[in-house]
Amino acid sequence: MADEPLRVPFEQLKSTIRQALLNAGLPEDVAEECARTHAESSLDGVQSHGLNRVPRFIDYVRRGWVDPEAKPELVGAHGAVENYDGHLGPGITNARFCMGRAVELAKAHGIGCVALRNTTHWMRGGSYAWQAARAGYVALCWTNTESSMPLWGSTEPGVGNNPFCLGIPRQKGPVVLDMATSQFSWGKIGTYRLAGRQLPFDGGYDAQGQLTRDPAAIEESHRILPAGYWKGSGMALALDLAAAALSGGKSGSVMDAEGRGSCTGACQVFIALDPYLFGSEEQVQQMLDQRIDAAHATAPVDAGRPVTYPGEHTLGRRQQNLREGVVVDPAIWAQVQALAAGSTERIVDLSAGEVSTQR
Repeated sequence: MADEPLRVPFEQLKSTIRQALLNAGLPEDVAEECARTHAESSLDGVQSHGLNRVPRFIDYVRRGWVDPEAKPELVGAHGAVENYDGHLGPGITNARFCMGRAVELAKAHGIGCVALRNTTHWMRGGSYAWQAARAGYVALCWTNTESSMPLWGSTEPGVGNNPFCLGIPRQKGPVVLDMATSQFSWGKIGTYRLAGRQLPFDGGYDAQGQLTRDPAAIEESHRILPAGYWKGSGMALALDLAAAALSGGKSGSVMDAEGRGSCTGACQVFIALDPYLFGSEEQVQQMLDQRIDAAHATAPVDAGRPVTYPGEHTLGRRQQNLREGVVVDPAIWAQVQALAAGSTERIVDLSAGEVSTQR
């Protein structure tokens, strides 16, 4: 049927992204790791930071805003805390390395914290919470960004919609919260626009200052809605300050002044904790299952849609997309296929719509 989504087998999706990244000049190991992470994000239903971000990432490599050869460098360490300079390397490989180090530190100390400065867009932040949860550790991680959301009471962007992620290792299915501090991330708004759909809830303001569900109107006004109104605004600013302070890096306002695109020069924090320091694995897992069972038992608004925990839908989508193929946007899929075939044409960022400031 005409309204059926375009689906691509996972391995085909990953190999096509990998070839596009190789053509952009990424080393083989870096291209493989980045392609796998992009493809897994789309596999999990997060198209906005999976396939959809590949053209923009390649554009940034071409501009010199991302150094595909750079590796994170240790610049300081104090017990269970380490600080790295990402040297504007690929955000995915920098982030995966740093969360890996946080887990290793947690194995030795019970907790590990890695602060990273001078890095680039990490794509889906939840990828790194899933990484730690799969390794058996509680995870917290966040990033700062350039300003892309109005502070509460303002009409212009003054803070990043800085994502915050928390992962909990549950044997029957990890609990993973992955949230922007805006009601919808810019990537999600772009996904709805590309699909010709309205947002399910108000996501920002139109040019007349009225709340709207129209993704194109929000992109035009640049007035995305903070999650929880003033609460999301305050949380975004606090995360920005904490990331910059802990890493010795740049705040969002400094990135604003540099104007090099989404998250170029960003700071990130990765924390891993051993969940069994003060309780046995059996005790902790039993508690997690009891709490999730209680959540599932609460009365749903819609009888056909039971209450779920953060990350539960992700597991379902992952299995469905492995069976049926990963949903892709046809125009962006064609664009990435062309890049994989060797196209050197100027990249038009379809995911950003009419927004001139990249997010």
